[in-house]
Amino acid sequence: MIRTVIADGVQEKEFFEQMRRRSRQTRQDVARAVEEILEEVRLHGDEAVRRYTLQFDRRCPEQFEVDRERINDALTEADPAFVSALLNAQEKIAAFHQRQKTQGFIDPQPDGVILGQRVRGLHRVGLYVPGGTAAYPSSVLMNAIPAKIAGVKELIMVTPPGPDGKPNPDILVAAALCGVDRVFLMGGAQAVAALAWGTESVPRCDKIVGPGNVYVATAKRLLYGTVDIDMIAGPSEILILADDTANPVYLAADLMGQAEHDRMASAVLLTTSERLVEQTAAQLAQQIQKLERRAIIEESLEHFGAIVLC
Repeated sequence: MIRTVIADGVQEKEFFEQMRRRSRQTRQDVARAVEEILEEVRLHGDEAVRRYTLQFDRRCPEQFEVDRERINDALTEADPAFVSALLNAQEKIAAFHQRQKTQGFIDPQPDGVILGQRVRGLHRVGLYVPGGTAAYPSSVLMNAIPAKIAGVKELIMVTPPGPDGKPNPDILVAAALCGVDRVFLMGGAQAVAALAWGTESVPRCDKIVGPGNVYVATAKRLLYGTVDIDMIAGPSEILILADDTANPVYLAADLMGQAEHDRMASAVLLTTSERLVEQTAAQLAQQIQKLERRAIIEESLEHFGAIVLC
């Protein structure tokens, strides 16, 4: 499932060169596909979004926007323990970002010149929340909370429909708690394009934030300048450095915690311990049996994972 690479001056160089080739090839292939999607959405709006949603997600809702009543119902019907966990996380995230908030100032000079800086939140920000192969309510919290603290006037969220064509209820719960203003059921590069260009349904945004797969990341990169973005992220990568004192149970869990994000994710362990190589590989084989995203983890580790023995 995961290869062992001996750092002999040859094997590790071959492995990391494979990683570099993956990145270059992916950028070229994906960019061509995403450019076409962006242009179609710019020209044809909701019709193009609906077409691509059916093509990639197989199901498309009758209307893109999720009713406020449905969002509120998701919160009312949620498991109280889940809501409590989100509220606890919300408190911690808010406390952190409150300390980051930048203040404006006015500084009159003796010669009559007035120096100053005015800090204002953006009018409208789009938040992309993954909801296809995996749904992460934490993405809502970690992006919506700082946006609200910064003074953003309106927060527009897009998230892909599930296999049944409906929104993930856990994501709706997080949106309700964080004060997201509007939620649209769409994902992929077409959703990013809708936020950037605006459509008949989706209002144009000043900035787009949030994680996504390689198509989402590429769309954000290509649209930068048309709209502001937070960063270009993904696919997920982790490099763990471990000596003989490390616990292979935790190492295996950390490797799979990144590998589950994407089939193109890369999880690498670097160690000087032969014992750790064997025990971590054994733990991977054992722990993966219980995981819902086993197929994605196995493909990620097989193609882009490694345990490097130095």
